[in-house]
Amino acid sequence: MRAVVVSKFGSLDLIEVPTSEPGPGQVRIEVAAAAVNPVDVLTRDGVVPIDAEQLPVGLGWDVAGRVDAVGAGVEQFAVGDVVLGLEDQLVMELGPYADFVVLDAAAVAPAPRTVDAIAASTLPLNAVTAAQSLDLIDLAPGQTLLVTGAAGAVGGFVVELATARGLHVVALAGAGDEQAVRGWGARTFVPRSDDPAGAVRAIFPDGVDGVIDPAHLRESVLGAVRDGGAYVNLAPSLGPAPTERAIRRLDQFAHHDGALLAELGRLVDAGRLTLRVAQTFPLDEAPAALDLAGKDGVRGRVVIVP
Repeated sequence: MRAVVVSKFGSLDLIEVPTSEPGPGQVRIEVAAAAVNPVDVLTRDGVVPIDAEQLPVGLGWDVAGRVDAVGAGVEQFAVGDVVLGLEDQLVMELGPYADFVVLDAAAVAPAPRTVDAIAASTLPLNAVTAAQSLDLIDLAPGQTLLVTGAAGAVGGFVVELATARGLHVVALAGAGDEQAVRGWGARTFVPRSDDPAGAVRAIFPDGVDGVIDPAHLRESVLGAVRDGGAYVNLAPSLGPAPTERAIRRLDQFAHHDGALLAELGRLVDAGRLTLRVAQTFPLDEAPAALDLAGKDGVRGRVVIVP
């Protein structure tokens, strides 16, 4: 089978390797689509905490496809099932940028029925991150949540899921994204600026109850949080979440959760989560896919289709 790996930081290699076999508790998925995430670009560029001695490493976190083989002890999936999966390890021999990928069955869920594999592949990492961040911050209905990068892939899911939980969502995004984020449920819109905390405080003088920070604005939005509020850092590799004024500092590391992924798929089928695809590329054009995904202003996910 073919697979894309990082053999040297700064570049990608398409290699031929034997098709992996699933072990106990695992399934092998024939990949129909694999979304490109910022972490893939950072891995290629050597920004994430991977040593050169650990290379080569596979790429990809999100996968949509069909179960091709099951390992011993797997009862919840059978060959032919249409599924989603989330690979949540930075260092892996082979990832979803491949013709086949092997994942723990606990990281896999039935795919939503109402969308194709390309759209479905944009769900796992971003929506799981959004849901787990909301669980972590644990705000009550009616409280105010500032979402940075609200028009982005993770931010958009945070807006929709937070709205469904009854939170007052304050969306921080580019001026041209106001209509979109309000359509997802944001009650208050704050245009991106050099002083986001000041802009939020102009509307909420006492500050918001919490921030989920997909845009990695860190200290520049901390001032928007009330004393004793909460801040969720989605880039722990950049360092610990900033904190002051008794603000709860919460570092979010996304981890696979098949049950949660299945629930998120049901929300897609119910029309309550919006999936966005920017562009697709074949596997042998993975370098171009990552180049596009690394550019500012891309709305939706770039997807690799083997």
